[in-house]
Amino acid sequence: MSAHLAHGLGSEPVEPDWPPLTDAEVTAVTGPARVVWRSPRPLSAAAVVVREERRLFVKRHHVTVRTPRGLAEEHAFLRHLRERGAPVVEVLDLVERGEWTYEVHSAGTGRDLYRDALSWSPFLGTAHARSAGEALARLHLAAADFAAPRRAPQPLVASFTVFAAPDPWAALDTYLSERPRLATALADLPWREDTRRVLLPHHERLAPHLPALGPLWTHNDWHASNLLWDEDGEVATVLDFGMSDRTTAVHDLATALERNTVQWLDPGRPVQEEHAIALLRGYQSVRPLTAAESKALPALLPLVHAEFALSELDYFHGVTRSPANARLAYEYYVGHAEWFAGPAGHRLLELVAAQV
Repeated sequence: MSAHLAHGLGSEPVEPDWPPLTDAEVTAVTGPARVVWRSPRPLSAAAVVVREERRLFVKRHHVTVRTPRGLAEEHAFLRHLRERGAPVVEVLDLVERGEWTYEVHSAGTGRDLYRDALSWSPFLGTAHARSAGEALARLHLAAADFAAPRRAPQPLVASFTVFAAPDPWAALDTYLSERPRLATALADLPWREDTRRVLLPHHERLAPHLPALGPLWTHNDWHASNLLWDEDGEVATVLDFGMSDRTTAVHDLATALERNTVQWLDPGRPVQEEHAIALLRGYQSVRPLTAAESKALPALLPLVHAEFALSELDYFHGVTRSPANARLAYEYYVGHAEWFAGPAGHRLLELVAAQV
């Protein structure tokens, strides 16, 4: 087993899908540099490196996951946000080398308190939850006039097209036609039955509110591990826009709740209710929700993970060719929405509705 392990889809570390970045490799991209920390995040190879006493963040993607064109979409969003004063990293370079594409960013300011945290790990406390909500709202205000179209189809993007449509079946057919590897992965799974049984009832509750939700480019992976923190416990830098796309503000806020307040990997799936309240109060102290957004949020929350789960299934089936991870991605597609139909999920949705 290699010395460097990555986060898996469960709670145990696993061998990484992508070989770790080496000093020689980053030197070829950035000039003389050395790796000082390798990210355990699973979907790419990334590291903090030091070049001439400056810390940089380097991420390597295989061409089957991100092309320079695909990265340019999120980089344009990052530049827009920086121009409006948002605390995001600076895009420094984009380098193609054979089948690999490397992006080089500034490392950001602040402490990386959650860098070893798994997805769906909770905040350290309510103060962090509130600050994360405030920072997300400020990001949405900065993004308001970014008018780029939706991203081109590619793996590992948290889009909002299928369940944003009045007819999700037609939207699903389009989604699959644009992703033939995913269509193949679903061929032997009861996805139509599961979608009809589990996800469509949530969509029926959301559908009346969809016309009033304005489009917005959003982060789509608002987890504590993608934030750096200052000495006062406030968000200092926002990281990792790899899943960003044109969705809606409520989709991003629902993602923040889903990522940080439900511990999906723990037995019983405990919910950090105080964190959910603090995050929502922090967000609304900066950007109050409209009446339509307030009604849509609890209706959207059970669906917010669905399209990204399909995107993960596409990735694990067609890129890394991992049947076990593909199966887990499908279980997340169905299981997260199914949980919200049970008593614990209902309790969280009622709590959210009471706060907005």
